[in-house]
Amino acid sequence: MKAALLPDRGVVKVVGDGARNFLHGLVTADVLALKPGEARFGALLTPQGKIIADFFIAEAPAKDGGGFFLDVDRTQIAALVERLNLYKLRAKVIVEDLAEILGVLAAWDGMTAKNPIPAAGQNGDGIGLSYADPRLPALGIRVMLPPHLAAAAAADLGATAVEASEYEAHRIALGIPRGGVDFAYGDAFPHESDMDQLAGVDFQKGCYVGQEVVSRMEHRGTARTRAVPISFEGAAPETGAVLVSGNRQLGHIGSTASGRGIALLRLDRVADALAHGEPLLAGGTPIRLVKPGWARFTFPGESKAAE
Repeated sequence: MKAALLPDRGVVKVVGDGARNFLHGLVTADVLALKPGEARFGALLTPQGKIIADFFIAEAPAKDGGGFFLDVDRTQIAALVERLNLYKLRAKVIVEDLAEILGVLAAWDGMTAKNPIPAAGQNGDGIGLSYADPRLPALGIRVMLPPHLAAAAAADLGATAVEASEYEAHRIALGIPRGGVDFAYGDAFPHESDMDQLAGVDFQKGCYVGQEVVSRMEHRGTARTRAVPISFEGAAPETGAVLVSGNRQLGHIGSTASGRGIALLRLDRVADALAHGEPLLAGGTPIRLVKPGWARFTFPGESKAAE
C-alpha cells in the first residue's frame, strides 16, 4: 500500500445544531443519510449549476465533537467559506477554514475488506478522520489529519509514504478528473467533470443550489462536453494544449502522467472525427481515448451508453 500527503487539499469545518440540514439543502450530495465513518462526494454550485467547489464530506463521531469536515481543493476554500457564510442567514452553524491545521492523506493500492480502515491510531489516539473515497474503490481511502502526523498515519495503515505525484499518476490512470487542472472551477457543470458518474450528484434528493439545471442536463442528456481519459506515447502534451482534428478544436489537455491523461472534450466533435477516421492530435502528439470501467455515458464511437 502507498500513502501520500496531498498538498493541494485543505479542510473546512461546518458545525452546529443545524449543520446537517444546512449542508443538505445546499450541496449535490445527500447529507441527511451521512454517518460517521462514511463520506459523500459532492459540490456547491452556482445558481446556474456550475461548480464553485467540489469536496468530500465526512462526519466526525459525537464523542470526538461531531461536526462535518469538508476535504476541499485549497484554491477554492476561501470561495467556499464565503459562499457558505452567505447562505447561513439564521442557521445555527459555524463555518471554519482549518486548512492551516488540517491536511489530507490519501492511501491506496492494497486497501481491502481484510485490511479495513482504522478508526484511530495504533495507540487509540485518533490520528485522523478516515473514510473510503466514495468515487471509486480503487482510489482507496483518505484521512483528514494534522500534516505533521502524516508519517504516523501511513505507518498505522501499513503503507509506504510516497510523494503526491504518485497519487496523481494513480488518479490519472483511473481517469478521475481533478478540479483546477482537468476542468475550471466556476465554468464547469457536474456532468462535464463526471461527477454524475462518480457518485457526486444524488439525483433522488430534494432541492439544492443549481439543482434545476443539473437535473435538466441529466434527463435530457445534454452534456456535450466531458472530461475523458486519454493515452499517448512519448512526451506528454502540455497541460492546456489544444486537442485538434484537422482544423477543428475538440478540447484541451488537462493532467498527464506516464502515458495517460485527461482531456476536456466536446464529445460530438470527437465522435465526428472518429467516424471520418481523422487522427486526434495535441501539440502534434497522437491521442487515443480510453473508456474507463466507471463511465456510463455514451463514449465517442459508441452507438449508445453502456448499460
